[in-house]
Amino acid sequence: MSLETNVSVRFYPPPEDLRRYFTTFYVADIDPGDGERLSDCLHPEWAGLRFFTPDGPVAAISGGQTIENSRFLGTGPTSLPIHFSMRKSRLWGIGFLPLGWAHFVRQSAGAHANLVCDGFTHPSFAPFVPLAQQLFSRQADEAAVLEAIITFFRNFKPHPLPDERRIAAIHEALVDPQLVTVAELVERVAASQRTVERLCHRHFGFSPKVLLRRQRLMRSMVQFMIDPSLKWIGAMDSHYHDQAQFVRDFRYFMGMSPREYSSASHPVLDRFVQERNRVYGSAVQTMDRPVGMSAGAV
Repeated sequence: MSLETNVSVRFYPPPEDLRRYFTTFYVADIDPGDGERLSDCLHPEWAGLRFFTPDGPVAAISGGQTIENSRFLGTGPTSLPIHFSMRKSRLWGIGFLPLGWAHFVRQSAGAHANLVCDGFTHPSFAPFVPLAQQLFSRQADEAAVLEAIITFFRNFKPHPLPDERRIAAIHEALVDPQLVTVAELVERVAASQRTVERLCHRHFGFSPKVLLRRQRLMRSMVQFMIDPSLKWIGAMDSHYHDQAQFVRDFRYFMGMSPREYSSASHPVLDRFVQERNRVYGSAVQTMDRPVGMSAGAV
């Protein structure tokens, strides 16, 4: 069976009034064959919700709890890969931008960093259980599920967010490939370093230094995943001092060497990256820019 028939995915951009909060909504049909399981890992990313029919995967992050067969997975922002295996299933995914986490989850992202959990039992994801129930009841009708997602978040109770512009300003700075240091980030946001540190931990999950390192690695990984012929030396971000620094960062964020990663099969991740880049113009969610509002420093 070819990759295209094993894994198919369709991405839907959020409507204009919700775009500041989400990366994409997407649906994937994954079929490893009767009785078979498909295994892969997700790279570091922002937080998200995932809903599975008929069965959930086995999913775990290094040092964390293994979640088995939950049809509703909640994840916080990650700096480590999420390893998973799954049987034939349909998956609906919702990716939160940092502003979306702040607006809808309303909890410290740092307290949920590198978290994979059963969304039905974790209190921070309790507000989304009614959405899960709606999705499972309408799973056969793709248009109806998409409309249910949009309606659910449009009807979510408004939440005042005084840090909104600074969150957007930090996000805008993080995705700028020319911005390299924490000092540059602080200057761009026009706030004190202590304020930037606090906002990054609260709304992005990690320190500014870790976030900038993660962006640099993800820029390299995107280049490699889109065009493996570049090999790692050709895909490596220009801000790395040398190959050794790149390998250290790769091990820090992916838990393996670049060679180990490229020698393994990635049937889900490769398909997602290629299709997302084709239809959405952005291969991974950590490269998505904040939209729908002025992101200028305040």
